[in-house]
Amino acid sequence: MARLDGKVALITGAGAGIAREASRLFASEGASVAVVEINPETGAETASLIQADGGKAVSIVADVSEPDDVERAVKEAVETFGQLNILYNCAGGSAPPDDSVTAMPIEAWDRSIKLDLYGTFLGSRFGIPELKKAGGGSIINMSSVMNFLGEMRGFPARHSYSAAKGGVSALTRCIAAEYAKDNIRCNAIAPCFVQTGRNIEVKSGWTNEMTDTVLQQHPMGLGEPTDIANTALYLASDESRIVNGVIIPIDGGMLVI
Repeated sequence: MARLDGKVALITGAGAGIAREASRLFASEGASVAVVEINPETGAETASLIQADGGKAVSIVADVSEPDDVERAVKEAVETFGQLNILYNCAGGSAPPDDSVTAMPIEAWDRSIKLDLYGTFLGSRFGIPELKKAGGGSIINMSSVMNFLGEMRGFPARHSYSAAKGGVSALTRCIAAEYAKDNIRCNAIAPCFVQTGRNIEVKSGWTNEMTDTVLQQHPMGLGEPTDIANTALYLASDESRIVNGVIIPIDGGMLVI
């Protein structure tokens, strides 16, 4: 039996990168997937890829930083597939204007908080009632290795992203404690540099010195979308049925050097 047979998953940011990889993997393991994406073309493409492989998917256009959009997306997922068992708040990212608190544009701070933290809050706010109706389920959030680096020694010039992802980790633990009684688990994944299409483009502009520095920080190698998706699959499945409130670093060994 597939690991997610009979389950319904809603995955945000699923038009590309880690969330697309997770959407396809979840579907291959038997889940019906609500592909939530702000870009209608890429979201539809992810759903089509799943359907071409014999899986079940629906594409839903939504901005995770807009309450009405997120509420509608959850409602549409449940109307389409009958329930909600897995919520993967994967949409997020870091914008180049991120900097120190005195140097970054205020708009860069607002963007990080709205996309990474507020978007996770909204997904949980509207998803949890449906998870309750289904008898429980799994919430998976996206933190970052930046969260751990910030706790240990701070991280220069990435203040808004680090703060937002630190907030995601704190929110994850709060949700885990609050809703365990409803059989709802909430965990987060904290990736290192992952070679998504967007990050590969960023990497292409690095100097040799920058590349060498990043590789030295990842002694086990840089992450791939499949590395994160496989961890998300474990957290979505019943194999992790008593795992709750955990922030899992997938960091290429970054935190031990």
